[in-house]
Parts: sequence; C-alpha cells; structure tokens
Amino acid sequence: MTETFLLPDLGEGLTGAEIVRWLVEVGEAVTVDQPVVEVETAKAMVEVPCPYAGVVTERFGAVGEEIPVGSPLVSVAHPATAPGRGPTPGTGTDPADGDTPAAHSTGIAPNGAAPHGVTATGATATTDGTNGPNGASGTNGHGTPTAPPNGVPSDGGSGQVLVGYGTGTTTSPGSPPPPPPSASSSPARSAVAVISPLVRKLARDHGIDLRTVQGSGPDGLILRADVMARTAPPTPPPPASASPRGQDPAGTALRTPLRGIAAAAAAKLSRSRTEIPDATCWVDADATELLAARRVTELPLLALLSRICVAALARYPQLNATFDAATNEIVTLPAVHLGFAAQTDRGLLVPVLRDAHTRTTRELGAELARLTETARAGTLSPAELTGSTFTLNNYGVFGVDGSTPILNHPEAAMLGVGRIVPKPWAHEGELALRHVVQLSFTFDHRVCDGAVAGGFLRHVADRVESPLSLLADL
Repeated sequence: MTETFLLPDLGEGLTGAEIVRWLVEVGEAVTVDQPVVEVETAKAMVEVPCPYAGVVTERFGAVGEEIPVGSPLVSVAHPATAPGRGPTPGTGTDPADGDTPAAHSTGIAPNGAAPHGVTATGATATTDGTNGPNGASGTNGHGTPTAPPNGVPSDGGSGQVLVGYGTGTTTSPGSPPPPPPSASSSPARSAVAVISPLVRKLARDHGIDLRTVQGSGPDGLILRADVMARTAPPTPPPPASASPRGQDPAGTALRTPLRGIAAAAAAKLSRSRTEIPDATCWVDADATELLAARRVTELPLLALLSRICVAALARYPQLNATFDAATNEIVTLPAVHLGFAAQTDRGLLVPVLRDAHTRTTRELGAELARLTETARAGTLSPAELTGSTFTLNNYGVFGVDGSTPILNHPEAAMLGVGRIVPKPWAHEGELALRHVVQLSFTFDHRVCDGAVAGGFLRHVADRVESPLSLLADL
C-alpha cells in the first residue's frame, strides 16, 4: 500500500511553500517523522517531516517550485509492499531498479505520473531490457521470449530504460530514442515529461496540450514556467520614445518576483499602511549613561532597550494592544510578546521574544541572542515569527538617525532607535560632548491620542538618559 503525504499548513493559515531542497531520493527508505524536504514559507525555512515509514516512490515538485497547502508532497510505499532492497534470488537483478507490482499495481503514481522504472502501461522496466514482473529479460524464465501482458512490445533487449511520466514514456540519457508513435498510436503512449500535478492542472485550466510543450527542465521536464509561457501572448517591446533616459531602447526591464518572506512582508506592509492611521513622534535623548550601563552589566544594548520598552509598556499598557475593526474595539493584551527587527540574508525578519514581561534583563539578552542567531541561520519556526504585540526596531545599526517605520500589523505601536553618535549637548548647565540617540515612536491613532504616545516616548527617553531609574520599578 502506498500513502501520499500532503503538504500541511505550517502555521497560521499559510497557503503554500517553495521547495528549497529535497532531503530524500526516490527509492530511499524513510522512517516516521523523518524530514523529507526543506521548504520556505512566507514566515520561515522549515524542514517538513513525513508521518509515514517506507520507501519513497514519488516526489512532487521541483526545487524552486511553489506548491499550495494540501497538495501531494511525497508518496511512500509501506515496508510490507515496498520494493526489495537486495538482489532477488535466481534472477541476478536488483528489484530496486524498478517498482514491484505489489507497490504499484497499475504503475501509475497518485498524480497520474508513473514512478521511475515503470512504464505508463504498468510494465516494470529494468536496465537489462526486462519487462516481466520477475525481472527475466523478456522471457518466461526459461529462455523463451514472451510478450508483456499488456500487449506492448518490449525493447527487444536493447538495454533501453523506459521511464513513465503519466501519459507516456521516455528514455534514459545515453539510450537510443524509441521509434516515433504511429498515427494510430493512442495519446497515452506519447512522451510527456511532466511530474508536478500543479503543472498538469495549470495546463488543463488553460486548455494546453502538454504534448506540444517543450520542457526546459532536466531531460526535457516540463516546468510551470514552460506552461505559463504558453498562457500569455508575448509582450511587445515599449516604443523607443518611452524608454527612460540613458536606457537602451532595445533593453528590457528586470522583473523580480516577490516570493516567500518578501511576498509576505510586502502584503503585510501594504495592509498596515492601508488599514492603520499611524502617526510618528520623535525625541533626542542623551544615551551616555545607557552606554555606561552596558559596559558595567556586559549586556547587549538591545537587551537594555528591551527592558526599557517592557517598563514603559507597564506604565502605558494601552499601547500593548491591537484594534479590532470588525467590532470597532481596542483589544488590550495581557502579555508582552516583544518583536524585534533582524536583518538576515533572507531579508528583514521580526523574531518574537515571548513573555518579555516575565524575564530578567539577562534572560532578555540570552533570548535575543538565540533568536538572532536562529534567524540568521534561517531556522526560525513559524511560532517564533508570529504573535508579537509590540516591536522594537533598532535601525541605528544601518548608520541612520531616524525613521518613520510602518507598523507591524496588527500591532498598535513600534519604537525606533537610531544610531548613537557624539554630539554637543547641554549637560548640567554646560556644553559637553555626549552620546545622543534619536528615538521615534509610531502608533495607531485609533488606539491612543498624542498625549499617551508622547508620554510613552518621554518615559523611554528618561530611562535611556538614566537607566538606574529602572531600579525604582523593579
């Protein structure tokens, strides 16, 4: 019996994932909960474990292909029915070269494609030109040539390997091509190199005969892009007069599709700016004492800023909130799940430090370090990237002073921290060189007015200028 594992929802209503790397090969044995593929979702890079044990008989989707949740991912034959792993006594052939009738009674995989080593008609093909279920080379086991039970002639012992792609056969690299089908041949015998069920569906939806499509993948495999190229008419080049100044009129613009995290971020930012009436206020603060506190405590600056944020939210809890537009209500949240912006090779991520209000400053620092390292390694789980209630954005690492960031929907507020630089500053009645930082605060104006926002920002600035004052609140 063969089980087909479908791509599950990997967290909070994700609709699909892009295949980054296959971790198993067809014919490889897998155990329960063994990771079989690495995918990139709109939230994170995830290794997907398979709930079945057995031998992989089919992989659905190529590297770089995006598949929707609920689509087939892999097919696994249970050990009792999977192809054997050693030579069959008396035959001198390895059953692993082709699927056994027990594993695939029809020779057709769940998506309509025949697995490797099985023709579209269900006959097993091996490297020695066999077509019989026992691996005999086109004979009945006694040297007498026999015809396959389905009436399709064998390759005559030429050594040609027939590989089914659901509606036909093709040959392995280096083998002579099969003779072209006659006019009376049925369409099922023509070679159509398609593995992905998504490509088949796309072709059906657009009325495209896959036999007329030239594949650009390995060994002529038809990819989604090949079908998409047939669905839209070619775009004529823009007139020379419309070309930007200095651009070659014959050149074409570079188009970069947004996928995975970039696509999710674009959608979220657009929604935030569309739905939330945000406003921003800012203030300069003397961070000299904050830097001194960092040296004394040997804690990361971001950990101290996180402690200041948590203390300010305890004073102004209405900012740890979200706005429910469906009920026209402000929802104040009991726990502080602190999101913080982290720049990675995969783009900007916002890991979530959960229950920040229950942690010491040292614990905040340790968790921030762990999440940052995990984010840069690309192994954050979806749970570690969702559910934040307030975001801390330290854009000062980019060498800029200020910003008016877009809120991390559906949060109601975000604190931005610019670079800390020496500047002339009035200190204790005299002009002195101090380390100054610009703090910005963006908030949902439906949740609070300017007085609350200004009070929060001023509270943060006071704690930045005098970190020891935090002791009074502990």
